[in-house]
Amino acid sequence: MRFNLSEWALRNRTLVLYAMIVLAVLGFMSYRSLGQSEDPPFTFKAMVVRTVWPGATAEEVSRQVTERIEKALMTTGKYEFIRSYSRPGESQVIMMARDSLPSDEVPELWYQVRKKIGDIKPTLPEGVVGPF
Repeated sequence: MRFNLSEWALRNRTLVLYAMIVLAVLGFMSYRSLGQSEDPPFTFKAMVVRTVWPGATAEEVSRQVTERIEKALMTTGKYEFIRSYSRPGESQVIMMARDSLPSDEVPELWYQVRKKIGDIKPTLPEGVVGPF
């Protein structure tokens, strides 16, 4: 004859009830001892570079602003992907850092990206606001 857990539990109600109470108490104690942080450590691995060029067409923005920013970001080599959007008068470039990049190296990567953006900023056409 095979073991029937339901039948055994019905025959041993006291033992099952005791086990349930013990597990509930242990679960509650474990929950109370969990560490809690007001601001848990979490690293964002995405950066958005936005630039505004009032009066420029989408093609001008793409050619003279967006492509330059993309090329500067590509020199880091630590990206999963780079996506860009060019609209009339506005450029937006999104860089996603590699998932394999350790969290403690991400601030250094963002620092390098800001430096590269700062290096190309003077070469952008007159009237461009940003990048920021």
